Amino acid sequence: MSERADILCIGSVLWDVIGRSPAPMRMGADMPGRISRLPGGVALNIAMTLARFGMRPALLSAIGRDEAGEELLAACARMGIETAHVHRPEALPTDIYMAIEGAGGLVAAIADAHSLEAAGDAILAPLEDGRLGSRAAPWAGLIALDGNLTEALLADIAGRESFERADLRVAPASPGKARRLAPLLGHPGATLYVNCEEAGLITGTTPATAREGAEALLAAGARRVLVTDGANGAAEGGPEGIRFAPALRVSVARVTGAGDTFMAAHIAAEAAGAAPGEALARALAAAARYVSGEDADA
Repeated sequence: MSERADILCIGSVLWDVIGRSPAPMRMGADMPGRISRLPGGVALNIAMTLARFGMRPALLSAIGRDEAGEELLAACARMGIETAHVHRPEALPTDIYMAIEGAGGLVAAIADAHSLEAAGDAILAPLEDGRLGSRAAPWAGLIALDGNLTEALLADIAGRESFERADLRVAPASPGKARRLAPLLGHPGATLYVNCEEAGLITGTTPATAREGAEALLAAGARRVLVTDGANGAAEGGPEGIRFAPALRVSVARVTGAGDTFMAAHIAAEAAGAAPGEALARALAAAARYVSGEDADA
C-alpha cells in the first residue's frame, strides 16, 4: 500500500481450521459436518473486518516462511491488508487454530500460537525503528492489540514509550488469556473489548450482566470498556458512565470470530464519525450478521 495505514493490528495471524456440525455435540462425539480452512487469528479477523468496512489495516505479527505462510500472505494481499511489516522468522512455522462447533456453539478449541509467542517483541520493531514510529515519535493512531501475545510482552507494552500516544483497542483472544490484559487496565489510551466471563477473570469478580462487567472493569482502573454478553447485548463504560444496547435476535450458525467482528465494526464506526450509541448499535448489528452466517461469503 502506498497510503499510511488507518490502524495497526498486532497479534495472531494464522490459519483457522473449523469443524462445524448442525447437531448438538458432547465429549467424544463423532458427527457429520463441514470443515473449513480460512485465514484467521484475532489480529487478522479484526483486520479483515476493518478492510470490509473500507479501512486500511496493517499487520504486525509473525508468519513463518513455510508454504502455509506464503498462502496466508497472498490471502491478506487479496483482501487489501498490509503485511510489509510482518516478522518472518526463519525457523518457526505459521501458527494455526483448530475448533469444533456444534448446534450449541463452541465445543472445544486449541490455539497453536507458539511462533507468535516465540517471536516476542521482534514483531514490534517497526514501531521503534522509524518505519512506523519510534520512542521519540510514537505512533499516534489506532492500534488493535490481541491477548495472544505473552503476558510479559503485554505488560511491557503497557509501559512502552512507543505506545504511549496510541488509541489502543485491546481484545483478550480467549477467556484463558484474559488475565494477561490486567497490566493494560491503567494505560491512558486503552479501550478493552471483552465478554462477561473475561471481565470477571480480569477483575476477580462474577458479573452476571454486561453492565456489571463494565462496572467491575471501570472500578479496577480501566479508562474505557465494551463488554458483550452474547444474545443479551453489550455495555460500554467510560468517563461519561455506562450505556447498554440489546443484541439482535438471530439464529446461530457460527461463533468463532464473533467477538473480533464486534470489535472491528465498533472501531470502524467510530473512525467514520459515528456517535457512541450509534457505534455500539452498528457493532452489535455486524456481530449478529456474522453469527447468523449472513456475511459468510464476505
